[in-house]
Amino acid sequence: MQQQAPPLPVAAADKTPRTARGQRTVRIILDAAAAEFGERGYHDGSIARIAQRAGVAIGSFYTWFDSKEAVFRALVADMSRQVREHVVPHILAAPDRLSGERAGLAAFLDFVRTHKALYRIIDESAFVAEDAYRAHYVSVAEGYATSLAQAFGKGEVSDGDWQVRAWAIMGMNVFLGLKFGVWDETRSTADIAAAAHALISDGLAPRR
Repeated sequence: MQQQAPPLPVAAADKTPRTARGQRTVRIILDAAAAEFGERGYHDGSIARIAQRAGVAIGSFYTWFDSKEAVFRALVADMSRQVREHVVPHILAAPDRLSGERAGLAAFLDFVRTHKALYRIIDESAFVAEDAYRAHYVSVAEGYATSLAQAFGKGEVSDGDWQVRAWAIMGMNVFLGLKFGVWDETRSTADIAAAAHALISDGLAPRR
């Protein structure tokens, strides 16, 4: 009877970098993947070109990622994290939540203008890795709803359905980012954020 190979130890199967050098390599590969997928899309993108863009050997790529889908999934999660890390501090630094919404949208638009690949990558993930696509939006919405409820507790916003409000504001921001971040950079992000802020704070009802 042929003897089976022993299972890989957990440490060998886990490709999370544990050294500063490994973290730098993964960062370089993810940035290269963002450029490759942003330019060519998932299906036309290739591991060879990602490695070439990153300036690493193919073997180095496979040290950290098992496949093209694996690096794409990691990229979706990474870009989602980058958006949160860029936007949330602007919201928290504002004197109140309504001001934070305005500052957060302006920061999001600035991020999109320097990371235009974000939209193509997130949109393609709906077909390549639907669970990652869903996780991106659901995780953002859950955090958003929680933060709105906390703002209500501080008396900074009115009471309401936090889930509906979170998804509504997210939807507005996503399409504002598409229009004024990806397609058109002629208007200042501050002006766009101010117009959206007026809608959030005052609504569409006529003023009396």
